[in-house]
Amino acid sequence: MANEMAAYKAYKAYTTYEMSVPYRAGTGGYASYRIPAAVVTGEGTVLAFAEGRVSSSADSGDIDLVLRRSTDGGRTWGPLQLVGRNSDGTAGNPAPVVIDSGRIVLVQVRSAASATEDRIRQGLVPAAAGRRVWVQHSDDDGANWSVPREITEDVKRPEWRWYATTPGHAIQVRQGEYAGRIVVPGNHSLPPSGSDSGTEGKYNGGHALLSDDGGESWRIGYVDDNPDGHANANANANANANANASVNVNVNETTATELPDGRLYFNARTDSAAPGNRADAYSTDGGASLDKPFRPQAGLVAPVVQCSVLYLEPAAPGTGDALLFAGPADPHARALMTVRASADGGLTWRSAHTVDGLPAAYCDLARIDADTVGLLYETGDFSAYSTITFRRIPVEDLA
Repeated sequence: MANEMAAYKAYKAYTTYEMSVPYRAGTGGYASYRIPAAVVTGEGTVLAFAEGRVSSSADSGDIDLVLRRSTDGGRTWGPLQLVGRNSDGTAGNPAPVVIDSGRIVLVQVRSAASATEDRIRQGLVPAAAGRRVWVQHSDDDGANWSVPREITEDVKRPEWRWYATTPGHAIQVRQGEYAGRIVVPGNHSLPPSGSDSGTEGKYNGGHALLSDDGGESWRIGYVDDNPDGHANANANANANANANASVNVNVNETTATELPDGRLYFNARTDSAAPGNRADAYSTDGGASLDKPFRPQAGLVAPVVQCSVLYLEPAAPGTGDALLFAGPADPHARALMTVRASADGGLTWRSAHTVDGLPAAYCDLARIDADTVGLLYETGDFSAYSTITFRRIPVEDLA
């Protein structure tokens, strides 16, 4: 029976799931599109953000923040919109969130065209040309956008070198004492010690950007750094070890969602020796701090890559809910895009929906309507970076 059900789901995946391609490399004036982020507005419009990379697929250079809008649940898409441009430099790492007023807040990061990640991490890039944080907004369903405003001094410590937001959607807390707060997960790198260059994974750290006034003012929330974790790899076996030590986890790109009990759940890429390359953490104070530092999440196997999380609320009383995680499931390559589900708030996980076995990389999840979840993800027949594709997945297949 189990094999028959698996075969049925595989057959259904190839025959009934609706898909569209909002971004295809080599079109619209861009050599490549990467780094998807998706939200659904109060009007039901799906906003699919991406980085439009002008000359190549490289992570630095002439990169714009672009958008396509869909008014039919991601089946078709409107024209390409230029949302953010940094002269001939980089504007990217989109972190959009739709807040309770209907406004769409978009946090992003900018840097000079020549400011590669390695050069920034090595301290070879002046602060003015390095990673700078900006915010803008739309009050008309994403049709028009405000002039970007810089918030670097509020959300980036002077010693931090590399800096990135999410990428993927940010969140607004919906319940409890911290309702209304915008939470944007981020990551950064620390200056190295000794003869290290600063490019080593142990200098990666995580943090959150917080706003309690709809994106007008910002501050730093939790910070999770662990540059000495490798040296303390056996600390968890030592009864006298610091109970807050985060062993073998140096977080990178992070996404978040709110659980039904009000806790925030954070899931992060880690380039260190964490099993499965994933780590997670919880916050009970709206992202101001973490209950415990990020810890390895061995129940999620993925390559080193950004992934997305989303709490799937019940469509109606008595129907199923789940915490969803989307990302490639091949442990050694960016391939096999899969949605996994947890019924216990992220403690254990099961496979809920396999898209296909093709190359795949970054992604974002969004609740389209009561019956549908949208998955915006990088994929292609021979390269994960050929398209950014949108897939409509029935809720009944996930919960």
